[in-house]
Amino acid sequence: IEQRDPTTSGHSFRVAEFCVGLAKAVDRLSSGNFAHNHFSADQIREIHYAALLHDFGKVGVREKVLVKAKKLYPNERELIEWRFRYIRLAVEKHYADKKLRYLKNNDRASYAEYEELMNREMQERLNEVDDMMRVIVESDEPTVVEAGNFEKLEQIARKKIRLPGGIMLPFLHENELISLSIRRGNLNQQERLEIESHVSHTYRFLIQIPWTGDLARVPDIAHGHHEKLDGSGYPLGLAGDEISLQTRMMTIADIYDALTAPDRPYKKSLPAENALDILKLEAKEQRLDERLLNVFIESEVFRVTESPWT
Repeated sequence: IEQRDPTTSGHSFRVAEFCVGLAKAVDRLSSGNFAHNHFSADQIREIHYAALLHDFGKVGVREKVLVKAKKLYPNERELIEWRFRYIRLAVEKHYADKKLRYLKNNDRASYAEYEELMNREMQERLNEVDDMMRVIVESDEPTVVEAGNFEKLEQIARKKIRLPGGIMLPFLHENELISLSIRRGNLNQQERLEIESHVSHTYRFLIQIPWTGDLARVPDIAHGHHEKLDGSGYPLGLAGDEISLQTRMMTIADIYDALTAPDRPYKKSLPAENALDILKLEAKEQRLDERLLNVFIESEVFRVTESPWT
């Protein structure tokens, strides 16, 4: 799995450590919400295996989608850059032609003033082209929250330049505008659905394994790690008590590591404090188990991967 998706190297191992740490922390509680919840050694091994294998289905996702770092693929970004180089050259040629026509039809004595005027106009146009490319480069960067230069991108996409033969070339094609207008993260709708399919792939793979009785729930635990308590998760849209305690643990561990991991290509890692604040907000909005999150924080389970000792 790590060879298939090197950009998330170590993720499954860290999630497994968080899950085991959280299960042990819950098991130690003698009062409160989880006073009667205990995990045997076999059950802890079960959640450990489920966590290690929770992303196994990524083998069924196209590699270019797995390792996509920005909103545009490298070849798409390169094509736009070449297009804007052409646009710059076209602007320069346009003003060179205007100056040449002036020289042919007017007195040379007045040319210096005209040339200065044309050069100023040309530089203004070139600055506009450079500003548009700057907006595109900025918009290509993924964001964790909904943000972007969407109105500016639409204005750029409406602009066209005339090619030899009269063909009009848009500054941005529709598919490029759609990708650059992604409001959160770096995946368009089709790519996101493909990434989300890894959960179903994981389940189909895991149910083929003849698990022994003590590990029989590994497929189900792993299958639900993107479900949310309010029913907004995937792939089954489970809610509330339909989601097992072990799966709720894995969901917290998975999100925390995704936020703090240093190896994600599409975003910078967050400090632990910021990541926990995001988890608290998710819990407040009833997507995560707030009681489990409190144990995760108060028992400092989130620090287990900081130690060199196991």
